[in-house]
Amino acid sequence: MLEAPSGVHSSSRFNPRGNEKNTSGFDDNQEPAALVRPFRSLLRSSAFSSVLSGKPALISAVRDSVPGACVSPMADTTPNGPQGAGAVQFMMTNKLDTAMWLSRLFTVYCSALFVLPLLGLHEAASFYQRALLANALTSALRLHQRLPHFQLSRAFLAQALLEDSCHYLLYSLIFVNSYPVTMSIFPVLLFSLLHAATYTKKVLDAKGSNSLPLLRSVLDKLSGNQQNILKFIACNEIFLMPATVFMLFSGQGSLLQPFIYYRFLTLRYSSRRNPYCRNLFNELRIVVEHIIMKPACPLFVRRLCLQSIAFISRLAPTVA
Repeated sequence: MLEAPSGVHSSSRFNPRGNEKNTSGFDDNQEPAALVRPFRSLLRSSAFSSVLSGKPALISAVRDSVPGACVSPMADTTPNGPQGAGAVQFMMTNKLDTAMWLSRLFTVYCSALFVLPLLGLHEAASFYQRALLANALTSALRLHQRLPHFQLSRAFLAQALLEDSCHYLLYSLIFVNSYPVTMSIFPVLLFSLLHAATYTKKVLDAKGSNSLPLLRSVLDKLSGNQQNILKFIACNEIFLMPATVFMLFSGQGSLLQPFIYYRFLTLRYSSRRNPYCRNLFNELRIVVEHIIMKPACPLFVRRLCLQSIAFISRLAPTVA
């Protein structure tokens, strides 16, 4: 039997690759149990179990390898929907308010094109009627929202006449077929603008607290001047009364228009939710009395003004 050459260990075996080095990562003399041991540790690891359970292995690996590491629970969730989804959901939930918001925006659009006749004077007259019809639609929707259960009774009519929406429904019907008067469109325009601005702010809040900051600043300035705007509306309502009488004598108004408008003005005077018309009547009376009591005022002017004040005071309704 041949002996192994000197310098070679007797336990070494013949390598068919000659002097080629083993690069497999395992020794040729390694036991089978030693070969299986790394796979057992892999199967027992939490990263492998997280893969089987459907969770990202990277998150589990970070939790296992870094002591005290905290991974956000939102890291493996899908991002939220678009930012405007909240505004759309808000408008779909409040469908009646959204319909009134759209009709008010249309009223503002038509009123602006009447006041600024960019499309011609003939088109301006049609925009005047469209603005009043849109305001009548808005007032009818608001009245239905306030009094949803309609009843053909005197009590229901008396209750409806207490609502501001019923007042402006009557206002729109008074002027929709009359000669276009710029003074009569301002209350419709400004009321629609104020209410549309209020609902627009709600839509922006539903969309996001920081959405459209420039529009928010414009709406805030409009809300800051709300009292002055309401006083201007009340002034228009008051001075439209002599304007309807003047339109009657000039041939541009109907015979019934001053009487119907007087009824509208008494409703505005006794309004429970909007006292600006009543307050402005009192302020005008104080101002006129202060002027006519000056020594420079002629006697016949003072007497005429005092008689007019007494006559208007008798026509004023009793406010509870």
